[in-house]
Amino acid sequence: MDHLSSNQSLGLSTEQTEKVLQFQELTAIEDLTICRDVLQRHQWNLEVAVQEQLNIREGRPTVYASESRPPAIVSDHLGQHFYYSPPTDGSGSGFRGILKTVINFMLNMCYNTVITLLQLGRRLLGIELRPRSNPVQDVMDFIKMYEDKYSTEHPVFYQGTFSQVLNDAKRELRFLLIYLHDTSATDTDLFCTGSLGNQEVMRYINQTFLFWSCSADSDEGKKTANAVKASHFPFLAILVLKENRMTIVGRIEGYSDSSLLKQRLTSIVNEYEINLVSARADRFEASINRSLRCQQDEAFEESLRADQEKERRREEERMAKEAEIRQIEEERLAEEARREQFAQEKINSLYKIPAEPDALHPDAVHVVFKLPCGSRLERRFLKTHSLESIFYFVFCNPNAPDCFEITTNFPKRVLKCRRENNEIIETLEQAGLKNKEVLFINDLDA
Repeated sequence: MDHLSSNQSLGLSTEQTEKVLQFQELTAIEDLTICRDVLQRHQWNLEVAVQEQLNIREGRPTVYASESRPPAIVSDHLGQHFYYSPPTDGSGSGFRGILKTVINFMLNMCYNTVITLLQLGRRLLGIELRPRSNPVQDVMDFIKMYEDKYSTEHPVFYQGTFSQVLNDAKRELRFLLIYLHDTSATDTDLFCTGSLGNQEVMRYINQTFLFWSCSADSDEGKKTANAVKASHFPFLAILVLKENRMTIVGRIEGYSDSSLLKQRLTSIVNEYEINLVSARADRFEASINRSLRCQQDEAFEESLRADQEKERRREEERMAKEAEIRQIEEERLAEEARREQFAQEKINSLYKIPAEPDALHPDAVHVVFKLPCGSRLERRFLKTHSLESIFYFVFCNPNAPDCFEITTNFPKRVLKCRRENNEIIETLEQAGLKNKEVLFINDLDA
């Protein structure tokens, strides 16, 4: 309801609104404004608008693309079927008919020569000529004229340019049937009502061909007539992909009744169906080869990725091993530096150890130190010496641990031998050490 109200607010009728919604559903274009603009550009013809969008999506040129010249096609002069029927009023028979044919042939030769020279001169001079009319509009005008004058029951007309239908027939591997309409030809009306309007003929054409038609009087029709060398009307040309080129393999000029027309079309199709079968087989083989190459490429890429992953892992392992070696070396060097620092610190701390008093000194305290390694140290200190003195005595000994604490035997207590936060270190006497004492050295790193 929101879509309907938004379109009605733009001044669209109910019928136009329904076409906008149908176009949106068929093309999946979300913006309703774009849908409206496309339909307006095509005079609200839903089929043509959808055809243009499908052409664009499938990589074809837009149906309103300008074309400076008709597409190149090949005529199989030796192998093609050629059927000619003179006009039913007898104007094409006898001397008069021969003379008319010769004159038409000469006129066509002159016309083609002049057009070729003009196109060559235009290309040499770099002049770009704008088309006088829209090629798709020429086709749509013919379809409208045909339905208004004859019947809406007819083979399905291709709604696009001659170039586009050639591309589609080549891509889809279909026979292409070209009909050029000349209103001045004697048997045109009879052919349209009696032959193209026949149900069997319509069914056969729809099942077998892409059917493209245009008036020979329009610009698009004239360019097509020049490309297929049409001389007598009604004119039909059958094209098929042969040796990878769209080739004219059959011509039907003049009037053919419905049964004769179907017979002639069937004869041409039966002979050249092998070309489409061969082309389909070639495309299938090419598709299989592309699929195999794609699978091989995927397998190669997968193998390459696996090799790259293995190489990446090996590189990571190598780098990790090198990092581990560097870390071990750094730790070793750091340990050596720490030991050298400790050794130097022990050397520098020797002056902090007071001289050992005489054994008979009344304030002498004999201290025995038991190290973690089992060895013993003995030394005398004065009661007035600080506990820091016994610490440096142990610290400077080579057998002492790097980080240790000194404890008494009983009661067990840790002696504060290092200065922390500007604390005053106790003397041996203040710490309760007198006469002879046994102290234990505990390794804090053990």
